[in-house]
Amino acid sequence: MMNDTYFNCLVPKSIHHSTFSIQHSSMQVWFFGVLLSLALLGCQAETEEYSGPVNMDAPTLPYEYLSDYGFFAGRLADQQPNTGVIPYDLITPLFTDYAHKARFVWMPQGQSADVDAEGVLQFPDGAVLIKTFYYPADFRKPERDRDLVETRLLIKQQGEWQAHTYVWNDAQTDAELTVIGDYQDVAWIDLAGKKQQIEYVVPNKNQCKSCHNRNKELLPIGPKVRNLNASYEYAEGPANQLSKWVSLGYLELENTPDALPAVADWSSPGSGTVHERALAYLDVNCGHCHHPQGPAHTTGLYLQADQTNLGKLGLCKTPVAAGKGSGNRLYGIAPGEPDSSILVYRMEDSDPGVMMPELGRVIPHAEGIALIREWIAGMEEKCE
Repeated sequence: MMNDTYFNCLVPKSIHHSTFSIQHSSMQVWFFGVLLSLALLGCQAETEEYSGPVNMDAPTLPYEYLSDYGFFAGRLADQQPNTGVIPYDLITPLFTDYAHKARFVWMPQGQSADVDAEGVLQFPDGAVLIKTFYYPADFRKPERDRDLVETRLLIKQQGEWQAHTYVWNDAQTDAELTVIGDYQDVAWIDLAGKKQQIEYVVPNKNQCKSCHNRNKELLPIGPKVRNLNASYEYAEGPANQLSKWVSLGYLELENTPDALPAVADWSSPGSGTVHERALAYLDVNCGHCHHPQGPAHTTGLYLQADQTNLGKLGLCKTPVAAGKGSGNRLYGIAPGEPDSSILVYRMEDSDPGVMMPELGRVIPHAEGIALIREWIAGMEEKCE
């Protein structure tokens, strides 16, 4: 005897809830049998699990569906990495409207990344960076009832990175390629037990290029030595991420991880000083644009984790262009006065013409702002 769930899967609602009755005629039995077969095929497609290798046929990229790549084994929504797909995390990640992120890297067999003079990973052709954005229904139980929203791929082909975004369907069975972006209603219960809801913005292809921009070239933001130099809990046990990549042939390093820099974890007071944590936060959230070769280079505001020039961080620095974006404040950072600092004003605002970052959020990051406020409040310098 079928249970109701199984029966509903097999029988279309238009049939299941109608007054249609089945007589014992051969034609009606045949018709019902066809319906069952078609519905069963649909149910099998929804629960199909992938068991093949990663499929990266460069001439046909990008694929229409995320499942076509084979990056994940088993059910796609479980995000279980396939052979050769390595999970990773960043010490201090980019804020995106409180979305959780699952990150993975894949490289062609026999290929590896190396590191340039700035500690940025240089990936080989064929490498793929995979990032899935999702919201747990309850942030206090992050591994349960996840709502996967989008998966972004950065694929390196012929020396250039290409960005492709895939939006997950309501059934969470697959994600489809989009060029124009999307809007998704998402809701969650935060760590304080409070209900939250926003209209999440999936960026279009041009917006991806706006952020991942260095000298007008699209580049990854997060994978730097200093942001990967930390332990990760792999299936086989914890290990330093850089060491793991080296052991798998995914990375060439001249030094051991303990001889390399690591940024502070912005959210952990024990990982560094307030200054170090603030710079780590600004680096990943702002430093890709506010860089000498970034889209905001004309501002003279350069927000890197290793920045030692306080003036380039905004201390007592007047804005290049005043007006709405300055909020009538005089300095990027007014030491000891967060409420008089343009940096705080723009981080707190949600007006598209004012807010920073310009893309990637629709709500302010309260905890990140609290850190920057604490950092500025503790500054003892004076503006002349």
